[in-house]
Amino acid sequence: MSRFETSKFVRNQSVMRTDCLIEACDKLGWKYRQEGDALLITDINAGRSFGGEYAIKVQDNQVTYNTYYLGNTKEYVDKLRSLYNSLNVEYSKTAVITAFKKHGFTYLSDEHFQPNETEIYRFYMVGRSKNPKETEPVGKVKFTIYADGTVVSDSNYLPEDVNTRAHASMDDIDLNFSSARVMTKKEIPPEYRDRVKRSTTTQVNASKK
Repeated sequence: MSRFETSKFVRNQSVMRTDCLIEACDKLGWKYRQEGDALLITDINAGRSFGGEYAIKVQDNQVTYNTYYLGNTKEYVDKLRSLYNSLNVEYSKTAVITAFKKHGFTYLSDEHFQPNETEIYRFYMVGRSKNPKETEPVGKVKFTIYADGTVVSDSNYLPEDVNTRAHASMDDIDLNFSSARVMTKKEIPPEYRDRVKRSTTTQVNASKK
C-alpha cells in the first residue's frame, strides 16, 4: 500500500555509490583508478605523496580511509562528503521522478516550498485513474529530498489503480538505495475507510481467481 502513509528512504552514510564518488572526484580534481571492483582515490590535493597507496578506497560501496598516510582525515572526508551529498540529492530526485514516470505519473513542482539547509527539494508525482467510476481520479504523492539524499514521501487517498502503480514505483526506488524504506501508516479519515477497505478486499478476491 502507498496510500495514507509516509515512507522514508534513508541514505546509509557509511556507504558511497561508485558512480557518485567518481563524479565528486572529477569535480574536486582528485585522481583515482579502478582495480577490479574497487575504486582507489590516489591524489586528493593534500600536498603529499601516498607512495603508490590509496588515500580513500571504495569497494562494494564501502569506504575505507588510509589514516596512515592521511593522519587526520576529517578535512578531506568532510570535503568529499559535502560534494557527494549534493550529488546524492540530485541522484535521489532523479531516481524518484524516473521511477514514477515509468509507471505513468507526471511531475508537479511545489510552488510554495522554500528550500533550506535541511530540505532541498519538494515536489509531487501525480497519477490519474483509468477507472471511469472513480470519483476522485487524481492522486498525488508528495516527496521531500533532504540534504543527505534521504527521501520522504507522503500520501493520502489514491485510487486503486494509481495506488498499485505508486507501490510499483516505490519498489523501483528501493533498488536505487542502500537501505530499505521505512513505512509509517497514517490514520485513514472516516470518509475513506469504507472505500479503501472495499478496494483492498476486491484486490484480494481478484488474486484468488
